[in-house]
Amino acid sequence: MDIKDYLKNKIMKSLNINENDIIIEIPKDKKNGDYSSNIALKLTKQFRDNPMNIALKIKENITLDNIITKIEIAKPGFINFFISRQYLLDNINKILEEKENYGKGNKKNIKINVEYVSANPTGLLHVGTSRGAAYGDNICRILDFAGYDVTREYYFNDGGVQIENLGKSVLARYKNICGIDADIPEGGYHGHEIIDIAQDIYNQYKDTKLNGELDFFKNIATTTLINIIKKDLNDFRVSFDVWTSEQDIRKSGNIEKCLEILKNKGDTYEQEGALWLDTTKYGDDKDRVLIKSDGNYTYLVPDIAYHLDKINRGYDEIVDVLGSDHHGYISRLKASVEALGYNKDKIIIKLLQMVKLLRNGEEVKMSKRTGLTVTMRELMEEVGIDASRYFFAMRSLDTQMDFDIDLAKKKSNENPVYYVQYAHARICSILNEAKNKNLEIPKNFETIDSEDAYDILKKLYEFNNVIETSAARKLPHLITNYVYDLASSFHTYYSKEKILTEDITYSSERIALIEAVKIVIKNALNLIGVEAPEKM
Repeated sequence: MDIKDYLKNKIMKSLNINENDIIIEIPKDKKNGDYSSNIALKLTKQFRDNPMNIALKIKENITLDNIITKIEIAKPGFINFFISRQYLLDNINKILEEKENYGKGNKKNIKINVEYVSANPTGLLHVGTSRGAAYGDNICRILDFAGYDVTREYYFNDGGVQIENLGKSVLARYKNICGIDADIPEGGYHGHEIIDIAQDIYNQYKDTKLNGELDFFKNIATTTLINIIKKDLNDFRVSFDVWTSEQDIRKSGNIEKCLEILKNKGDTYEQEGALWLDTTKYGDDKDRVLIKSDGNYTYLVPDIAYHLDKINRGYDEIVDVLGSDHHGYISRLKASVEALGYNKDKIIIKLLQMVKLLRNGEEVKMSKRTGLTVTMRELMEEVGIDASRYFFAMRSLDTQMDFDIDLAKKKSNENPVYYVQYAHARICSILNEAKNKNLEIPKNFETIDSEDAYDILKKLYEFNNVIETSAARKLPHLITNYVYDLASSFHTYYSKEKILTEDITYSSERIALIEAVKIVIKNALNLIGVEAPEKM
């Protein structure tokens, strides 16, 4: 059990309370213990007593053990805990034994579907999409590591008006290449990749497809762009278990099934030749059109059917990672799911905010290569995958992000990903040097006694708790916060204390300590798709 959780349980049992608001912190001043809580200050109204008396009661009801060696009370009611150093030292052996499994949670009987990226196959993935890709992949890695049963899913909107316009756009460019004047249709696509697809068609068929069916151009364009998207995602270390097509949803009969359920429940009505869903009945701000007066479905309809499909696959949670422009979409989707007779709280929507690229302090809006939005591929090529993944993971998804290209490329401690990776590489270098001394890893530790070493040990113990919290709250930035702090603790320790000396016992114990740090840094970085290099 994580030490903070252990102390919380001790406090709850001491007063026979079930208080979720207990906060355990690490004091800045070492004199105030290893951990501290202000819970006594928060319980004054509940217990109608002053915080010092409440803190004393808590202290009296907690028995000292092999973890807690001392408890002190400080004005105006802080409870300061002192942790057994031997208990912290014993965790080194646990880390060295479990290695890549250290921090891994027990299997939970909870199935979670995470849908992310899901960009329409009408163009290349861009910087904003990259943030969503990194977030979705990070969450899946963390949830999986924490013991949840996770399915990674990508939903292709490969049907509807946008695909019609894609086919028309490629056809127009193909005609241009054949020497025929043709304009991109309204709502069409102008990316350089559209020209490339048209050129590939011309290279293979010359001008023999001028009278070809639109479906020919639609199919080639969609397939080509899907393959590019998959390649970019794979190179960005983002993977999926399931690729779902809107066309497949339309062919499955689920749309008709959804409409039948909604009609039978009396939740639909006709108005002005269109079919409406009474979503206000389920908390939406206004009713939504399902079938337009021209007989075509609105984009909401296949999405409802798609979510019904996911629900029927037996997931306990369904997480959708969407762009910030989908804010108004949340209430209508949840209302639709509830109208179908399912728990709308199963649907968890995560909205990703905008990314602003900065170079030399100025915003970068356009791609040097295409004159359009900067693509995922260009970001990987200029900044690198590790820096891109780390920087995206650093910020909470619901905040707008300034991505400093210059900082991400720096080979210095100013760059957080460099700072963390350098800690790992430095440890690897020391361990390689230690091999020449034939040092054996000890089981008992007698010489590790500095405060900086114990700061590392406490930080190593926090890893399990960080994993559980990050998974439960779906916050990958807790991992970057943690691994940066761990790297910082190591750098501080290394600057003050020599690792390798002529004293075999002394050196062996410290080799064990930094080996544990190396393992945890690598485990943490893996959760955000960042490599842990052995040399830099």
